[in-house]
Amino acid sequence: MNTEFISQIQNGSPLAVARAITAVERGGAPARELCRALFPHTGRAHIIGVTGAPGTGKSTLVNALAKEFRAREKRVAILAIDPSSPFSGGAILGDRLRMQDLTGTGVYIRSMASRGQLGGLAAAVADALVILDAAQFEIILVETVGAGQSEVDIAKHALTTLVIEAPGLGDEIQAIKAGILEIADVLVVNKADRDGANAAVAALQMNLNLNPNKHAWRPPILKTIAPTSEGVSQVVDAIYKHTAYLDEHGLRAQKERARFDDGLRALAQREWLEQKMHALPPGQWDAWLAQITQRQRDPYSIAQEVLAS
Repeated sequence: MNTEFISQIQNGSPLAVARAITAVERGGAPARELCRALFPHTGRAHIIGVTGAPGTGKSTLVNALAKEFRAREKRVAILAIDPSSPFSGGAILGDRLRMQDLTGTGVYIRSMASRGQLGGLAAAVADALVILDAAQFEIILVETVGAGQSEVDIAKHALTTLVIEAPGLGDEIQAIKAGILEIADVLVVNKADRDGANAAVAALQMNLNLNPNKHAWRPPILKTIAPTSEGVSQVVDAIYKHTAYLDEHGLRAQKERARFDDGLRALAQREWLEQKMHALPPGQWDAWLAQITQRQRDPYSIAQEVLAS
């Protein structure tokens, strides 16, 4: 691995960081070598997940949060996970286009394609977080796709998870069914200047009251108007209070362990599958697919054959 390239990443060079994230998106041996070299230099970033249904104003709120953290003299990076084009595989919404007013503020912004991941995150997000952490960004804001109630994977990566709601979307009660409220460390009712904001807060409060564990961290419910940054300072204060709570109760290491447990399993599965695919005789995979399609064999027995190969 090029030591000069590693040093450039550690010094926070935007070009080097961009090249590194592109490398991990491509995957393969160079990406593995890069992450191995950078991993010992991680562990200082505060990773903040921002999730919620479409229409809640996540991008605008992330924009406002980044400005607030910069005002508090923090180095900030944004990892915005966008839906993928079904043709090119690239990100099609481009959150960077909605964050143009962050240009020149020192905030690093990167869009990544979700590539069909159901949890609202890109497959390479864990490796991208390693790069941004090693690049000495103190705050990393990860914005998920915004596909509704399936987006609970962010809690596995983030130290603090923000769940964003908005008045009139009807998601306040529905979301708890899929557990999206259960992952929240801070609940934010954005677009609080709209009718129904107080009703949304009341509905979320009712859902929180269903939690029988009275000694655990209780997510605060805060109202914001992201375009004017109203209430954003209070959200940042709540994030810091949550961090202090984790440290006070020894839960930071527990969160880290859970994060790496999930990441190690996913990495092992990915590496194993890649090795198995490379070891197959030419045309074997296509032959199996043809056998399954023609109902000559079932996928379960073929999967066992792959395991045994």
